[in-house]
Amino acid sequence: MKRYDVAEGRSVLSRLRALRPARRTTFSESLRIAELQATRLLSLTGVEDFPVPNEIISELPRIKVVTEPIPTSGLSFWDGQQWIISLNRLEPWTRQRFTLLHEYKHIVDHGHVADLYPGGRGRTSVQQAEQAADFFAGCVLMPRRHLKAAYGRGLQTPAVLADYFEVSERAVTVRLAQTGLSTATVRCGGPGARSARRYYRTTATTTSLVGTPA
Repeated sequence: MKRYDVAEGRSVLSRLRALRPARRTTFSESLRIAELQATRLLSLTGVEDFPVPNEIISELPRIKVVTEPIPTSGLSFWDGQQWIISLNRLEPWTRQRFTLLHEYKHIVDHGHVADLYPGGRGRTSVQQAEQAADFFAGCVLMPRRHLKAAYGRGLQTPAVLADYFEVSERAVTVRLAQTGLSTATVRCGGPGARSARRYYRTTATTTSLVGTPA
């Protein structure tokens, strides 16, 4: 994996943020932006093989990833010098991997939640931000093109795909629906962030993933 840092130009974070238009967007537009950001992240960090290594986030400049027995799946905040992403070490490894990308998306979106997620259809802006973070995580760990390629090679059950991408079977099931490879129902919803500079992801029993058309 290529180590990408600010010495080579703009940081990965600034490049991902640059993909966001300088205007308010609809939620569907924001999901497309999230998938574009996921693709760009993989490109900038030189990922070509799977499973995606956690180091694409943990080795970025001004990012510190810690694991501890916290009461949520994850949280992220700026400590004045760097972004801290805390993962619940008591949860399964696959859950921690998903949460790591989920929290990084909150960092990418920081300061622009209101512009990216207008709310509507019974969902608040913060709930949509949580859904988009889940979607981004799925797009990074199971990119549309690579998921379809694996499916075409005969890896067609959630268990087998989960092992290949090192994610949970639930995450695979949702991603298969998002990419049109299954007709599984994708449940939407999610808790909100607790403050302007600190984001939380709840435990596995309450967090759900977002679906979007293929």
